[in-house]
Amino acid sequence: MTVRTRFAPSPTGFLHIGGARTALFSWAFAKKHGGTFILRIEDTDVARSTPEAVQAILDGMQWLGLDYDEGPYYQMQRMERYKQVIQTMLDAGSAYYCYSSREELEALREQQMANKQKPRYDGKWRPEAGKTLPTPPKDIQPVIRFKNPVDGVVVWDDLVKGRIEIANSELDDLIIARADGTPTYNFCVVVDDSDMGITQVIRGDDHVNNTPRQINMLKALAEIDTAIQLPQYAHLSMILGSDGQKLSKRHGAVSVMQYHEDGYLPEAVLNYLARLGWSHGDDEVFSMAQFCDWFDLNHITASAAQFNTEKLNWLNNHYIKLADLTELAKDIAARLAQQGVHVTATPNLTDAISLYRDRANTLNELAQSVAYFYSKPQVDAEAKAKHVTEDILSVLAGLTAQLAEVEWTTEAIHALIAQTVASHALKFPKVAMPLRVLITGGAQSPSIDAIMAILGRDETIARLSS
Repeated sequence: MTVRTRFAPSPTGFLHIGGARTALFSWAFAKKHGGTFILRIEDTDVARSTPEAVQAILDGMQWLGLDYDEGPYYQMQRMERYKQVIQTMLDAGSAYYCYSSREELEALREQQMANKQKPRYDGKWRPEAGKTLPTPPKDIQPVIRFKNPVDGVVVWDDLVKGRIEIANSELDDLIIARADGTPTYNFCVVVDDSDMGITQVIRGDDHVNNTPRQINMLKALAEIDTAIQLPQYAHLSMILGSDGQKLSKRHGAVSVMQYHEDGYLPEAVLNYLARLGWSHGDDEVFSMAQFCDWFDLNHITASAAQFNTEKLNWLNNHYIKLADLTELAKDIAARLAQQGVHVTATPNLTDAISLYRDRANTLNELAQSVAYFYSKPQVDAEAKAKHVTEDILSVLAGLTAQLAEVEWTTEAIHALIAQTVASHALKFPKVAMPLRVLITGGAQSPSIDAIMAILGRDETIARLSS
């Protein structure tokens, strides 16, 4: 059997971190088994689906590098197929017209709730042997319902949660086509999974309640077409914030592309998502090739995963340190340009990045750190008052004059600063700190001699002389 998995988001919002993990696991499972990964856009919610949301999904998948083998398929382009299957089910007796009005159903619901019963359709229009149905009213456009089995249980061995059983008595007859003829979500999913030969449905556990309904509909279709096979199901647990609460924007539940804007590398995001609810021993850092080789559904935990921004930052720092400097420079230059800072040929951007990338958690931090090489910084007043004191100004003036003649290398600059420190019987920070403040704008930076070497003689002297 060829493995065929799918990622089927609804374009009613951005591609969030939970959806990205679902896509990653579905993608990796297909890659692991030499199978096919399909992207399907479930856009039947016309009122809430938008082209912008579709594009956000496509952009997020592309940025993460989750390449799909088929698709994207759009449910709205498959309407004729759904109507064809509905007619087949009507002909086979596994679906029927329901003429109950909205007012009738609402009154039924209120009565059931008043009786402390579970709200459900009462089967008024469900055809049964020996049952006489009411005369269809002429003023009601009917919906179409699936004739769900009344007895027995729906059972499946969930690849994450284990064996799950739901009594059919808990399920009522689901509407599969609205009064205007448009098919409903659960029905479209069933037809799509069947037509596309999906072998493993990997999705969030918010879909567990949909699964028994979908299995029953698939079984009904399999009675019509014996070639139809039921997929295996794997329901992934939800992702919680670090405080154990449902993931929200303050925890990181934002668009995947927001992570790009915030300066995260796709390698870091993927590596982090892979460890949210799945493990391979104690391995924390690995490539996507390794992940696909290792990935299985047996090591996905059934308990909720917790999102930890500090861990993501740690991974992002790791991948920033490993990134190709030339590619990194292109990204940083683009981020600086968005801030109105334009990178010039000198100072050398890759040299500047090399000084800072070991300490940057995000690309935005890295861009902010090197911005002063290309735009004269606003000197921090508090740092200046503390370190650029009256007694050191004459020392700095003498050092600045000597900088005009020294060989412009890190080693020569360091030697000149050390000579100045020794000749005035000072400690090294007494000179290095005011240099740092005047040149970089603040009191925190890598070695000031290396910074001066990269910044260049003219700019260094200009900043010290202003």
